[in-house]
Amino acid sequence: MANLVKIAPGALDIGKPLPWTVFDADGNVLLRQGYVIQNETQLEQLFERGLFHPRKMERRPEEAVEDTRVRNPFAEYPVLLQTLESALNAVTSQDPNAKKRLLGLARMIDQMCTDSPEASLALVQLYSIEPTIYEQIIFYAILCQFTAKRFGLDEKRTAVLISAALTANLALVPVADKLNASNRVLTNDQRAVIRKHPQRSIAALKEAGIDNALLLKIIDQHHEQADGSGYPHGLSGTDIRGEAEILALSERYIAMITRRAYRKRMTVIEANKMVASLADGAFRPAIPKALLKVLTEYPPGTLVRLQNEEIAVVFARPKRAKGPFAKAIIGPRGNRYNGTFERDCSQPDYNIVGVEMPEIMPSMDFGQIWGFH
Repeated sequence: MANLVKIAPGALDIGKPLPWTVFDADGNVLLRQGYVIQNETQLEQLFERGLFHPRKMERRPEEAVEDTRVRNPFAEYPVLLQTLESALNAVTSQDPNAKKRLLGLARMIDQMCTDSPEASLALVQLYSIEPTIYEQIIFYAILCQFTAKRFGLDEKRTAVLISAALTANLALVPVADKLNASNRVLTNDQRAVIRKHPQRSIAALKEAGIDNALLLKIIDQHHEQADGSGYPHGLSGTDIRGEAEILALSERYIAMITRRAYRKRMTVIEANKMVASLADGAFRPAIPKALLKVLTEYPPGTLVRLQNEEIAVVFARPKRAKGPFAKAIIGPRGNRYNGTFERDCSQPDYNIVGVEMPEIMPSMDFGQIWGFH
């Protein structure tokens, strides 16, 4: 099939869900998006035999505001990552279209979260075990969108916040993956790079002609602390904008649930407890409370064990005293179901009794679970 291309070496990782469906040379489905590569042999076979259909934008990102399609976050995910990389490269190369690309990407994410909230939140959990810096940035933007809406920011401020989430770590992009993969103590030079990244990101944006005052202020302040111990200015209290605190909290949450070479990741239960503790003074109390209301106790994409010993993935948050709702994928005896079975976890037989944290997530057909087939 002419529209299928070979998978480039390095495009896939063991233990991470496939970002797209993989086909053979005749166009037959080999593996669906969400399948998790288990070992080197499978990886080599995919590089040898596998083909995928590269999804391209029907419009340029800056024109996507007119696109009224309901967005499928799982289908959009590789497009978002590619578009983010392109947009950040446009900023660093001072491309005249950098601002339009950035704003277009922010609108895409806002629309995706609005159209498909459960699946958008699920992206964060399903791909967060060991994400790249580009994946992390997309997750920051998603959480900022949801938290800002719950916190009560208007559409304009929310749009600027999403753009800030996409660019605040611009200066860290070249080194972030290497730092996350290292189990060594940071050197003084590495710490200096980290502490200076807000100003360096701002400088790059200004050089690209992006000078929105609120955007730059959010980036400048997103590592300040309410007690004055943050950087770069040692601001405290209400001198720190709420948008900056939302971005800081989004980054902190992703760090909690992400595995790094030097530490294990937290369960969603542990992460929620940590976020709840931040309402005591590290942030405006309403901001961590807003994030907790967005996530709920078991965010979509969380792998759980049910009272009847099934393993299921949460696909929707509670509604009207029912739920959360999960799709059972593994039976009580460890047998993999052929398909999925919907469970209302407010029912006694399907109560959630624990969160599963396997080193490698089980394979799932994301489109089937979230109803995009």
